[in-house]
Amino acid sequence: MRAYLTADLPGIGGIIKESPEDFLVTEIPLYQPCGEGEHTYAEIEKRGVTTLDAVRRLSRSLGIQERDIGYAGMKDARGITRQTLSFPRIEPDRLLSLSLPGIRVLSAARHRNKLKTGHLAGNSFTIRIRTVDRDAHDKASAILDVLSQRGVPNYFGQQRYGGLGNSHLIGRALLNRDFKAAVDAVMGDPESIRDEGWRSAVEAYHRGDLAGSLELFPGQCRTEREILKRLVKRPDGHERALDAVPPRLKRLYLSACQSSLFDQVLERRIDRIDTVEEGDLAFRHDNGACFLVEDAAAEQERARDFGISPSGPMFGCKMKLPEGNPRELEEGVLREEGLALSSFDLAGPLRMEGERRPLRIPLRNLSTSPDPEGFCLTFSLPKGAYATSVVREIMKTHFPS
Repeated sequence: MRAYLTADLPGIGGIIKESPEDFLVTEIPLYQPCGEGEHTYAEIEKRGVTTLDAVRRLSRSLGIQERDIGYAGMKDARGITRQTLSFPRIEPDRLLSLSLPGIRVLSAARHRNKLKTGHLAGNSFTIRIRTVDRDAHDKASAILDVLSQRGVPNYFGQQRYGGLGNSHLIGRALLNRDFKAAVDAVMGDPESIRDEGWRSAVEAYHRGDLAGSLELFPGQCRTEREILKRLVKRPDGHERALDAVPPRLKRLYLSACQSSLFDQVLERRIDRIDTVEEGDLAFRHDNGACFLVEDAAAEQERARDFGISPSGPMFGCKMKLPEGNPRELEEGVLREEGLALSSFDLAGPLRMEGERRPLRIPLRNLSTSPDPEGFCLTFSLPKGAYATSVVREIMKTHFPS
């Protein structure tokens, strides 16, 4: 578990996501539809449905290709989520009349362009934490005061690392060109798997019983099964066996490794996330640009006002490194993982150029409200930030990712 910014303040405990109503997420649009054009922007409300599942269901219902449906951000299945999707050459009234399980169309209006990934300002969250300590409100208020003043640690967190918590390990092995280690990581650690049949399959793989493992793996584990089919024919052909992994999934593994490296850098600077240092690449919150800090004292007022923040690395082969102590820290994290910037210079669509990401993000539109079943709070975060970074500071206990 990553370090807390508010480690000196006790958490309120509790549990979240007991019911969909406990976790409401609403996208904050970057712009509104203009009212004309060949695309229709529809705000939908999903309950227990991922973004990709919603896209699949809507494409089948409307008779259009999934790839033609645009969306700005990905939302998971846990909770109630409201987000905007775009549909080409579909009448608004047709969308408004749809009735699909778990999906409700709230509004629809025309626009000229397809909605693209990243075209959102942020997300608003309303979260209920149940079964909290009796003095939860006072404890949470003290923590939220710190987060409002100093910022929220911009961790990716465990939810970025997949259902088995190992996606970043697969990505690291791919970057190191250690293909056997990558296959081992895809198969997973049997200790992290609850399903008895699945766990038996993983244990058989690690014993070297490839045919037995293939026989035992559940049908839904398609990637693992396809890899094993190739390994059964050629047990030492790990690199070729990984051709069974779709490029999109490989990219997800690599991105998870980037996220893990960023989290490591952030953890090492957790006590200084609101302080810029000489050599930092400071992130401007107004436009996302970065600049080299040459005089930290001169820039610190802008950091106090949340105009800028120190940035961390989403490592890639073309990413600009900071200087001085910040550079030493980042290069040290890379070395410990056996990586270099050149490691990310992979072939074709797997090539990762890298970018900078702020180590902290502002906590906006914060409010709390009495709740007979626990503690309820509302806040908004910029795009790419996770509500879990706020909730974990408040709860300081394990919760479902």
